[in-house]
Amino acid sequence: MATHERATLAGGCFWCLEAVYDQLNGVDSVESGYMGGATLNPTYKQVCSGTTGHAEVVQVNFDPTMVSVKELLEVFFTIHDRIARLFFTIRPSRRPWPSR
Repeated sequence: MATHERATLAGGCFWCLEAVYDQLNGVDSVESGYMGGATLNPTYKQVCSGTTGHAEVVQVNFDPTMVSVKELLEVFFTIHDRIARLFFTIRPSRRPWPSR
């Protein structure tokens, strides 16, 4: 029985990350959500307003015998800059780094 692992990545727009990781061999599922912030169970509208302090993230569930953490991160850093430049100016919740 294979052991499955989970990686949580914040790289701007979670829809963009989800679309890429959904296509990767060895990835069982990808779930979009929020991390950090002060509001308990925020809505998408609240997070998009930039007032909750949350970042958009994806949780990638994968089979490490088919795809390694290194490969997941190589994909992440290949697409990360484009996503950050495209969306950070539009919405603070899509920032690729923690707020200060």
